[in-house]
Amino acid sequence: MDLKEPRNSEWKRFYKSFWFASTGIVQTFKTERNFQIHVVVSILMLIIGLLLSFTKLEWVILLFLIGGMLSLELINTALEHVVDLVTKEKRPLAKAAKDAAAGAVLVYAILSVIIGLIIVYGHLPI
Repeated sequence: MDLKEPRNSEWKRFYKSFWFASTGIVQTFKTERNFQIHVVVSILMLIIGLLLSFTKLEWVILLFLIGGMLSLELINTALEHVVDLVTKEKRPLAKAAKDAAAGAVLVYAILSVIIGLIIVYGHLPI
């Protein structure tokens, strides 16, 4: 009986970690406009991929772009919350940290749009 309890505890912690992560994603979706925009654009791209019959490689690329974009936006949101928690007043380094994280999201978003356009363009009858 003693041997099973630690294993049970490990599984409980494992499942709780998924619960906490899911809660973070849902909370971010509810409160962050940019994350909502990324989710909507991701859904549109998935629909476009189905309509245009993307190849397996194109699907892999698209899924990596979507996963990377949403993950980066979640990290950016987390960093902004931590900075806001630590610094109540405006500080130049806090602003620089938040701006750099937002810049990383912007760079990845631009890259994702360019790659998405290249993939979609290849399926247009032009």
